[in-house]
Amino acid sequence: MDNAEKIFIEVVYALPEEQVLLTLDVDQGTTVEQAVKLSGILEKYSDIDLSKNKLGIFGKVTKTDEVLRDKDRIEIYRPLIADPKESRRKRAEKKEAKKK
Repeated sequence: MDNAEKIFIEVVYALPEEQVLLTLDVDQGTTVEQAVKLSGILEKYSDIDLSKNKLGIFGKVTKTDEVLRDKDRIEIYRPLIADPKESRRKRAEKKEAKKK
């Protein structure tokens, strides 16, 4: 029997048309990367690449070797489809052009 103390964590991933929330009990000392792999989400969503997708815990970007704490929520972020600075600049230019 496994005597290692377990912690409760969640792994979340959101697509425009679907949101996934997986709950897991993992051994204390489990890293972010280990938990993501244990969750099985990589098999279900082939677009997730841990070498490219950023990961976070409760909205703060984290590294794959970060050790999890009880009740942590791992978030898998999708790449941005547009640069936010560039989008704001274009909106400002359109707004300025309408004034003229």
